[in-house]
Amino acid sequence: MKSIFSVFEYDSLEVGSKSIDGGLFTKDHRTALEHFYYNNKKKYFDLTRNGVRFCNYVGVIQVGNLQIEILPKIDKSNDSEKKQWRNILIDMLRATGMFDVTAPSYGMLKLRDNSILELYFAIFLGELEYLIRTGLFKQYKKQAINQIALKGAIDFPKHLSKNIVHQERFYTNTNVYNYDHIWHWIFFQTLKLIKNYSQKRAILDRAAAIELNFPEVTDQQISVSTFSKLHYTRKSQSYKNAIDIAQLLFSNLHPDLQAGKNSVLALMFDMNLLWERFIYSSLAKMFRQCNNGYIVTAQYPMPFWNTNNNRKDIKPDIVIQSPEGETFILDTKWKIGSDNSPDSSDLYQLFAYSQFFQAKRTALIYPSLSKNIVPGKYLMPNLSDGNPYCDLIQLEVQPKISDWQKKIYEEILGWMENQT
Repeated sequence: MKSIFSVFEYDSLEVGSKSIDGGLFTKDHRTALEHFYYNNKKKYFDLTRNGVRFCNYVGVIQVGNLQIEILPKIDKSNDSEKKQWRNILIDMLRATGMFDVTAPSYGMLKLRDNSILELYFAIFLGELEYLIRTGLFKQYKKQAINQIALKGAIDFPKHLSKNIVHQERFYTNTNVYNYDHIWHWIFFQTLKLIKNYSQKRAILDRAAAIELNFPEVTDQQISVSTFSKLHYTRKSQSYKNAIDIAQLLFSNLHPDLQAGKNSVLALMFDMNLLWERFIYSSLAKMFRQCNNGYIVTAQYPMPFWNTNNNRKDIKPDIVIQSPEGETFILDTKWKIGSDNSPDSSDLYQLFAYSQFFQAKRTALIYPSLSKNIVPGKYLMPNLSDGNPYCDLIQLEVQPKISDWQKKIYEEILGWMENQT
């Protein structure tokens, strides 16, 4: 039985937990995740005595027949808001290019209630349906055949060893022009992956129907290294969207021989990085559209310390230059302390940015359920130009991504203009 757990970041999942659809998180699932934890550099969760606790990564982890969806969480988000946060997550990923799908089929999707993993499955199937309608391509492939009719070049060593008794046969090497080639091997194996991991009947039915279009394709095992053998030509260029998704899926598939049938497929995103990229892409987009003279840059490294053979760079999240040449520094943080107080290390970092860039003002940027700007300044005696400022800006989350991006722009622009 396939089941789906939907949790928020920093939630825990214990052995024995039941999903809404009656699924059970078992010891076998926990064991598979433990093996994945120790064999994967990125730590998407922490191990607990009897389960796992998720951290700042969101997305989907499929372990065997169990799909675990991890959603973003702000303040007091509750279970009734999971659908909204799923949609916000997908839109944030699209806005930042971290969910980079340009497939024609994407615009026709009606899968807003499904996880990111199912969304990738649906886009891949849509791409295959499009390719089948427009026409799959054939390739020549060398094939060894022991046959009665002489076609192709005789392989004399094999012919002599195989046909001493059957002298009416010819062991030949010939070029066959068909659909059985590496591109379709990848499609075929990706269809099998989807059938193994999808939780949605509509997806499973589509995959089974599409598979019927590949009757002569060999069931060849593929791995991540298979994709390095591909070379795009004029004929294969239309396959790129589908191949990109297939590569993403196989790159994140972690077969676990020790864990038996419970292999792990993980599509996870660092929420801190996503928030930083979302704020930058939103500001860059809106300032570009408004064309008001502001320049926005992200993660631009500047050397600030060196020895004869060593150098260290300083790299703020976002730097904004006003038309008047004033500098504003933004540092994005997905989480604020439980007492609405910033971490001391973040303040130290912003102080360094402020001094190095001679910034007019700096700010820590957090998401929140309500808008709030708290002015703050560093207490430094004997400064002739006044104490540098570091404000706390909490940006209210909006359910519609375009509204949210516009609101982010208006809040940051207003904050900067109020300082001049």
